Amino acid sequence: MFPELFAVSGKTVLVTGGTRGIGYMIAEGYLRAGARVYISSRKEAACAEAAKRLSEHGEVHAIPCDVTSEEQCAALIDALGAREPSLHVLVNNAGATWGAPFDEFPDSAWDRVLAANVKAPFTLTKMARPLLEKASNQDDPARVINIGSIDGLAVPGVSNFSYSASKAAIHHLTRHMAAELAPSILVNAIAPGPFPSKMTAAMLTDVGDKLKDASPAGRIGEPPDIAATAIFLSSRASNYVVGAVIPLDGGLSTTIGLTF
Repeated sequence: MFPELFAVSGKTVLVTGGTRGIGYMIAEGYLRAGARVYISSRKEAACAEAAKRLSEHGEVHAIPCDVTSEEQCAALIDALGAREPSLHVLVNNAGATWGAPFDEFPDSAWDRVLAANVKAPFTLTKMARPLLEKASNQDDPARVINIGSIDGLAVPGVSNFSYSASKAAIHHLTRHMAAELAPSILVNAIAPGPFPSKMTAAMLTDVGDKLKDASPAGRIGEPPDIAATAIFLSSRASNYVVGAVIPLDGGLSTTIGLTF
């Protein structure tokens, strides 16, 4: 019984923003665990390249989609529904960030980041709900995993105002969606700390060593860390976890100390 608690083999999973970074790490983890994975991203070429690399680990399909477009979200779900009778897991990972000094921070950065990081997960989950309901059963409900950030848990040391606000918002939206969709669909969130990706490359170059020193774990995140957490939240092992926001940051946000 125990190994089956963490099994996701045979499940159908959709990972938005699955062509790079954390999304790619999650997609590879599901494939290695035996799931059938669909990835999406704005760029068709990036989708094709990522699917080619990921296919070494299992059955993967790529469908281009800009999740900030309601029409493209609908097309994504329609394309998935034409190929699959149901969807077991939706990972809302696609997102955007922006950095600028406070006095120079543009209004457009709010529109772009909130659309990608807050509105899109809600819209896509709403559209995917019929497919998720079809996959759900009492012993193993369907799942939605929203990817937040520790920047939504603690004030970051960089000027990414719309990003940090959007991640705090997706954390609370996760709780609200969980209350609405349970028990047939369980909604939870992961709040990653620093992981190697295109989005974090400049930051890790500048302050990577400082982040390692500040982390009780003494390191930054690695692909198995995020993959294992997503698999846990997609398996029967997490059947009693609803509306949770799991910090995945080596203790950066949970053991923060104040110096007076």
